[in-house]
Amino acid sequence: MTTTTWTIPDLLQLSGGYWSTCALHAGVKLDVFSALDGSPMTAAEFALLRNCDLRGTAMLLDALVSLALLEKRDSFYVSTPFSSRCLSRTSPEYMGYIIMHHHHLMAGWIRLFEAVKDGGPVRERVALGAEETIRESFLMGMFNLASQLAPRISQAIDLSGCNHLLDLGGGPGTYAIHFCRANPGLSAVVYDLPATQIFAEGTIDRFDLSRRISFRAGDYRVDPVPAGFDVAWLSHILHAEGPAACAALLRKAVAALDPGGMLLVQEFILDDAKDGPPFPALFSLNMLLGTESGQSYSQGELTAMMTGAGLSEVHRLALDLPNGAGVMSGRKL
Repeated sequence: MTTTTWTIPDLLQLSGGYWSTCALHAGVKLDVFSALDGSPMTAAEFALLRNCDLRGTAMLLDALVSLALLEKRDSFYVSTPFSSRCLSRTSPEYMGYIIMHHHHLMAGWIRLFEAVKDGGPVRERVALGAEETIRESFLMGMFNLASQLAPRISQAIDLSGCNHLLDLGGGPGTYAIHFCRANPGLSAVVYDLPATQIFAEGTIDRFDLSRRISFRAGDYRVDPVPAGFDVAWLSHILHAEGPAACAALLRKAVAALDPGGMLLVQEFILDDAKDGPPFPALFSLNMLLGTESGQSYSQGELTAMMTGAGLSEVHRLALDLPNGAGVMSGRKL
């Protein structure tokens, strides 16, 4: 159980903290930081550039200055070095995709009380034409997040002696990329939905790994999964499923392994009491909002599911990762 000593100012900050969040989201959606990356503008100039109201533009830019995401020099606004690095589309470290993914989730979170009362998802289908933008924000947002951890994880996990990796539900292929970079003798297959292919192949090509990493289109829920691998990586896909579907997916992943092969599962892992750490507990609510039966799982639950799928030596790796993330490992019998 997580213990926090609350004060009234802390409580009010928690309640109203979305104001800052919405100002950031508006700045990214209007691409403020790309326009002001090394190119100072007045509020009037930016309003004209983006076809925005001058009064609203000035208020937003001043709010972003107050959050130290912009600098104001006389009447001119310009991006800070940090926002130029992380929020300008011209930067290779652009984090705007995950920020827009968070923005797309907000409408569902506002209706959390409904999901709790009814016990089911409340996110509505997206409007025609918006789906591609939302898919890009999700997939490249996952690239944003995974890029923060994948280099460290790939260096910490010993894959020496492994030749062929399956990145199951691998999205844009971030982990396959970094495992292959850390292990020169390794090749990989990223297996995910057909709509993911253009994003995966784009990121793989960016790292010049197209000769070692291929994409295989399919739906791991219903389609056969390729076999012949000595290691399989499942990163943050079990939480979208209920226990029965997780068990079926793990059995598929184990079947894809050669005897003695290793299965690695990364998830936001709850304590066995399921009341912490905070991020996995809150993430479970995110799954309530958007899935029929998805949830965060405890270490005990993951251990039982992996053992039941035919794995031995199941344990949690000694990795210090943020937000309650952890990696579980097991060997095929």
